[in-house]
Amino acid sequence: MNMPVLFCPAMLSKLLGAIWRLLPAFVRRNAGTVTQSRFTVTVGAVLFDEAERILLLDHVFRSRAGWGIPGGFLMKGENPEDALRRELREEVAIEIANVKIIFTRTLGQPKQVEIYFRARVIGDPKPSSFEIKRAQWFALDQLPPELSNDQRRLIQRAMSLNEKS
Repeated sequence: MNMPVLFCPAMLSKLLGAIWRLLPAFVRRNAGTVTQSRFTVTVGAVLFDEAERILLLDHVFRSRAGWGIPGGFLMKGENPEDALRRELREEVAIEIANVKIIFTRTLGQPKQVEIYFRARVIGDPKPSSFEIKRAQWFALDQLPPELSNDQRRLIQRAMSLNEKS
């Protein structure tokens, strides 16, 4: 007996994204504090291919501008590099090489510590999670116009640190 499929991944992604965007800003900002009363820890990565293009993801849960660098939250007891590798496998089915921590920063609201890496991509990124609409390579001088100023500053900071090393 064949059961009808009620939701395909694309429909579920759109539904969850629409619900997330309808939530008040303070709910979205404080969603992580439900499980972490003190602070959350995230990882992010500035990822490059052989042509020195940067990988950006169009993320369902980024309410204003979907484009941004890949990353996610650490699980309890998880090593930051392991968390980054897990997130990349889950979201875009890739592996990374030449991984290097480049900087950290803290945010007051939400209470968050962010750890940033630089790495080279192994594989062809393809969205493999309902959270990701698109994965695309961009030349550094052709970043998407809707990329947030914060994401642009993170990329610039990562590039300036790379030039110094």
